[in-house]
Parts: sequence; structure tokens; C-alpha cells
Amino acid sequence: MATTRTTAEQRSLTFLQIAIALQTLAIFFQAVTAGLLLSSSHGEVLHSVGARVMYGASMLYVLAAILAWRPGGGAPRPILYASGFLVLASAQVVLGIAHVPSIHVPLGVLMFGLSLLALGRALSARSPKRSDG
Repeated sequence: MATTRTTAEQRSLTFLQIAIALQTLAIFFQAVTAGLLLSSSHGEVLHSVGARVMYGASMLYVLAAILAWRPGGGAPRPILYASGFLVLASAQVVLGIAHVPSIHVPLGVLMFGLSLLALGRALSARSPKRSDG
């Protein structure tokens, strides 16, 4: 039974790691396409599509954090982090639509840094070893 639980915990942790990595890559893609906005007619379309992917990745991060937590199982802190990212992603979308680059751009940089930190934390996490005796 302990082996099954450990395998399930590892699967949840792996899903959380993948969700954070996807979010981090989506935010990085947004930075690249923001640069393309200045030099290419395709930049706006790519940035718009990337915004949807980034927002979806943030929602996936929340789902992965909830599944990794499992009531009574892991720490709820990743849910707080994931929810915070979803709030930041929502603000980014609103600021982007409103064309407020003076806040939109620095917030994007902050989000990328925070996402990298969350990814580093998730990748360095180890499943706690439990003894049944």
C-alpha cells in the first residue's frame, strides 16, 4: 500500500512540475512575442495566442497543485502559489487588453521570475520517505 501511495505522490509531483514548466515556457514565449510586436506583423497574433496558452497553463498549474495536495496529504502552499499566478495572469490579460505597457511589461518580467522560482522549487522537491514501522 505504501508503494502505491508513493507512486501516486510521485505522479502528482510530476504533473505539478510539468504544469509549472509549461507555465514558465508560456511566459517566456510571451516575452519573445512581445519583442516580435515591435518588428513583425505576426507578432500581435502570436502574442494573443500565447496569452491564451499562458492563461490556460496558469489554470492547469492550479489544478495540478490541488491534485498534488490531496486533502490530508501534501502541503497546501503550492495551491496558494498557483492561485497567485492565476491572479497575476488575470491582471496581465486585463492590462494587455487595456494597452498599459508601463505595468504590463514589468509584471510579465516579474511573473517569469516567480515562475522560474516555483519551477526550481518543484524540481528540487523530493518525496518524503515514510517508514511503516
